[in-house]
Amino acid sequence: MIIVFLRRIEWFIALALLQVLVLNNVHIAGYATPFLYIYLIVKMSSGVSRNELVLWGFFLGLVIDVFSNTPGMNAAATTFIAFIRPYLLRLFSPRDISDEIVPAIKTIGVSPFIKYVVTCVLFHHASLLLIDSFSFFEFSTLLIKIGSSTLLTVVCVMCIEGFKK
Repeated sequence: MIIVFLRRIEWFIALALLQVLVLNNVHIAGYATPFLYIYLIVKMSSGVSRNELVLWGFFLGLVIDVFSNTPGMNAAATTFIAFIRPYLLRLFSPRDISDEIVPAIKTIGVSPFIKYVVTCVLFHHASLLLIDSFSFFEFSTLLIKIGSSTLLTVVCVMCIEGFKK
């Protein structure tokens, strides 16, 4: 139990530092920014309680907000994705898996995992960028930002998954 907690803390610190120091400065064509810090929430075990998941999401988003000078935007978006993640995992995981799983290509399969990751990342980026723009005035630009950031983040998540094999 303590080993799992310490591993989550390691991932928390590593992803927060990577996001704040490197990825927040990446803006491909002014639209795409990878938000890789949500990988921690996406990869948590299915046995984690919703309260614990929401707390992890809130504090992860809060740390990103503090160091990125974004007042609560990341905390709100990450808390939202942590809240809906159990539903998304149940939606995309195979029905015959009843015990506690860690979402991965090995455990739920390639296609369900990609669908799960794309959906989680899309919901997170849509909520984050909607909070950031706070209007639908430039709706096409907003959609381009959501789509390109989602694509870039999913590619980064799949790269991490490939390296973890």
